[in-house]
Amino acid sequence: MWYTGKGDGGETSLFFGGRVAKDDPRIEALGALDEASSAIGVARAFAARADAALLIRAGRALSHIMGEVAAPDPGKLAARLEPAAVTALEAEIAALSAPLPPFAGFVVPGDTPAGALLDHARAVTRRAERRVIPLVRDGRVNNPAILAYLNRLSSLLYLLARREDAAAGGSTPVRDA
Repeated sequence: MWYTGKGDGGETSLFFGGRVAKDDPRIEALGALDEASSAIGVARAFAARADAALLIRAGRALSHIMGEVAAPDPGKLAARLEPAAVTALEAEIAALSAPLPPFAGFVVPGDTPAGALLDHARAVTRRAERRVIPLVRDGRVNNPAILAYLNRLSSLLYLLARREDAAAGGSTPVRDA
C-alpha cells in the first residue's frame, strides 16, 4: 500500500519516532530540501552530461541532509553530511569558475533551458537554506556542515547555469549594456 492515512489529521512522523504537525518548521525545511533535490534532478535532465555526476552527488548530499533534519536523534542515522562534502564543493566551484569571465553582475535567467533550470534549482536551494537556518539556530539540527553545504551548493548551481549559458553564447545581464 502506498499510503497509511496516518497523516490525514495534519501530522507526520519523524525518523526514529515522534510526530509533529505538517507545518512544523522541521517539516517545512524537509519540504524545501525535497523541492531543491527535485529541482536539481530536473536541471540534471537538461544540463550538459559532464555535470550529471556532480548533480547526482548534490542530490545524494541533500538526502543525507534531509535525514538529519528528519531525525530528532541524528546519532541513529547510518550517514550524515560530512565537512568533506563542503570542501569538495569548494573545489568544484574553484574548478568551474577558473575558465569563466570575471563576475560582472547578476544575469536575467533564461538564456538556455538548462541554465534556467539550474538557476531555478539555485533559488529553491536558497529557500531550503532559509528554512534550515531556524532549526540550526534553535538546536534542532546540530551539524554546521549543513548550512555551509547549502550555501556552497547554491553558488555551484549559479556557476553551472552560467557555464550552460556561456556555451550557448553568453548570459543576459541585469543592466543594459
